Amino acid sequence: MAQVIMPKMGDGMTEGTILRWLKKVGDDVEVGDIIAEIETDKASVELPAEASGKLANVMAKEGDTVPVGAVIAEILGEGEQPQAARPAESPDTAEQPAVPDVQPVAPVGETLREEPPVQERVKASPLARRIAQEAGIDLAMVRGTGPGGRIVERDVQQFIAARQTVSRPPVVEPVPPAPTVQMPAGGQPLSRMRRLIAERTTLTKQTVPHFYVTMDIDMAEAMALRERLNAALPEDAPKLSVNDLVTKACALALARYPQVNALYQNEQVYPSSEIHIGIAVALPDGLIVPVLRHCEHKTLRQIAIETRQLVEKARASRLMPDEYTGATFSISNLGMYGVDDFIAIINPPAVAILAVGAVQKQPVALDDDTVAVRPRMKVTISADHRALDGAVAAEFLRELKRILENPYVMVE
Repeated sequence: MAQVIMPKMGDGMTEGTILRWLKKVGDDVEVGDIIAEIETDKASVELPAEASGKLANVMAKEGDTVPVGAVIAEILGEGEQPQAARPAESPDTAEQPAVPDVQPVAPVGETLREEPPVQERVKASPLARRIAQEAGIDLAMVRGTGPGGRIVERDVQQFIAARQTVSRPPVVEPVPPAPTVQMPAGGQPLSRMRRLIAERTTLTKQTVPHFYVTMDIDMAEAMALRERLNAALPEDAPKLSVNDLVTKACALALARYPQVNALYQNEQVYPSSEIHIGIAVALPDGLIVPVLRHCEHKTLRQIAIETRQLVEKARASRLMPDEYTGATFSISNLGMYGVDDFIAIINPPAVAILAVGAVQKQPVALDDDTVAVRPRMKVTISADHRALDGAVAAEFLRELKRILENPYVMVE
């Protein structure tokens, strides 16, 4: 008998949701057969069988969210019988050797914090636990509104807000109550991806001090180079896009300003010599950022080919965990929608993200005081003020502008 467990598909993954079973109880399966689809916080992935036999004892229904390491089904060999359904032991909860019951002694000047018994632990999402820990809140005091009474991020935030309200001095003038809004019928719960986007962007905007710098770039030479290179490509070859030019230019600029190509964690900044650029891709149910790795070594042509491969896999929900994690810098491009300019939310632990607008023809005053129509593009960098200052962000954009306005440096 072989157990089918919820796999860990990324460092940050703690649980996954069963989207659907592709095999049913009693079906024959072979090693490598896809038996289920699982949704993580980043993508939908296929779960292959690791043994041959008959599928049995399915313990998780479609739509169930299951911790990593939990047993979700069994595959039985010839003549084997299914075991009784039970919660799985994850690697962290496997049987441990007995430990003598010794009362720990706190070091001088410290007080031991008593851990609650296991049976008293409350059900809460990892994000809710982290926020509660940072705010010094006992989760046992918080009422959960998630599935099965689980405490989610909004419950902790509401508890914090209520506690702050209680601690404030009384208001002299009465405040009229907020009007009650009658919500229309037919509300739909957020998908797992949408919920995680909501939680992470809310936390990022609350905890990362963003600042923004915008620059206008003349794209005449870059667009001419793109047209010339595309004309030389075979008919069936992927054509270079504006985003490919921006990605290559960013790679060159980041090599000169590694402090922008950095990660921030635990009050430390980690500049990286390896340039892994995340490319934001819109999906029907949200957003995912596949990562183009080692852009410092890639040509424009390689960037164009590999970016399209990643985008196709993202839209088909076939990205592997190492294809959407580890970005040291990200690009979000809404130019194809005709957007002039916008600001993007940083994707921690990276310290910056670039928002790219449309290339649009505009009247421009030239150095000789004449006016000409030129293709222009606005870019805005969102930067983490804990790791970067405005001058560094401006210098990075100035270098990016220099490269895109002299684009032949990208093909040397």
